[in-house]
Amino acid sequence: MKPNRIVSREEWLSARKTLLEREKAHMREGDRLATERRELPRLKIEKTYEFETARGRRTLSELFCGRGQLIVHHLMYRPEWNAGCPGCSFQAEHIDGPAQHLPHHNVTIVAVSRAPLPKILAYKKRMGWNFEWVSSFGTDFNYDFHVSFTKEEIQRRRIDYNFGTITTDSRYLSEELPGLSVFSKDEAGEIFLTYATYARGLDTLLGTHLYLDLTPEGRNPRSYPTWPQRHDEYPTPGVPITQSELTKV
Repeated sequence: MKPNRIVSREEWLSARKTLLEREKAHMREGDRLATERRELPRLKIEKTYEFETARGRRTLSELFCGRGQLIVHHLMYRPEWNAGCPGCSFQAEHIDGPAQHLPHHNVTIVAVSRAPLPKILAYKKRMGWNFEWVSSFGTDFNYDFHVSFTKEEIQRRRIDYNFGTITTDSRYLSEELPGLSVFSKDEAGEIFLTYATYARGLDTLLGTHLYLDLTPEGRNPRSYPTWPQRHDEYPTPGVPITQSELTKV
């Protein structure tokens, strides 16, 4: 990490206030984008999708759990894998916290993967997660929402991902890719797709990245080329500092 120049308190405050104005403008622009996001038209879902869950077979409608809005994380976990994708596992680490609050705002959040349910539940237990994670194994769900792709599509080296903005980039020539879909359900029980995002569109949900962006070193991928990993696979456990350790400082 290249050290920044050292300045007086007055110079530091001046630089910080200048950046603060840009941060405020960025925040206000984010508010405007959020408004436009909520104003997007809706797409009616005509198919009746079914999923294997820990409570038995459930339809997409039943995944709402009586609420009017549903957020679906498309986590990469192919049927033949024995663990979820490390990157999507990193994404999954950011679900449990919000999942405790979203039901109080008319929102249910779930994860969906193509892996069979027993594999999903075993991996979920290993990771210590509590959020709802269901299986779309053997259904069209992942393919219809452009997060899973056939071998034929990969062989053609052209896939329709992120609304067609990524079609030939070799980094994305994969049978599984990440995404997020948001649905709403009206009083008549009809379901609508209201929003979807893929690739770096998911970055805004990664609180760990936001914390890193506050630090002098930042995300620094060159120094951490294998980061992130599954949290139980790091060479040294990242155990938070304890109160007893603080008293020794």
